[in-house]
Amino acid sequence: MIKYILIAVLFFASGILASQVLQTRSTEPYILENEKDIPVKQAGPHNGGGETTGFNFFSKAKDFHLAFRKRILHPGSAIGYHLQKEDEIYYVLSGRGEMQMNGQSFEVKPGDAILTRPGSSHGLKQAGTDDLVIIINYILK
Repeated sequence: MIKYILIAVLFFASGILASQVLQTRSTEPYILENEKDIPVKQAGPHNGGGETTGFNFFSKAKDFHLAFRKRILHPGSAIGYHLQKEDEIYYVLSGRGEMQMNGQSFEVKPGDAILTRPGSSHGLKQAGTDDLVIIINYILK
């Protein structure tokens, strides 16, 4: 019986500790942003060229170490070929593109998720007549 009481006390104490840690990490319990409020017209990242529209969600959040971005690659634009330094995920929402990965090329389409690993090199070009719309996610250092 004492064993179960000790376990219950430990769970209760760990819950209080976790709550205190979460409260000290941020004064904001949540942040709501809408893409209509944050678009920025930009050249293709990594010298990719063309015009893109970037949506850098939660860029002003304190102590937030995760990039969550939407990018629209308009016809003729690209994310330039570059060396990857951390894990990064690309998720294709709409349109078509051509991904270059370590010297090889392949088509990407809606529903495709691409994990690029540290040490690899990659770039992404918009293809066809429609915008290529992607979500990009990685840990900020």
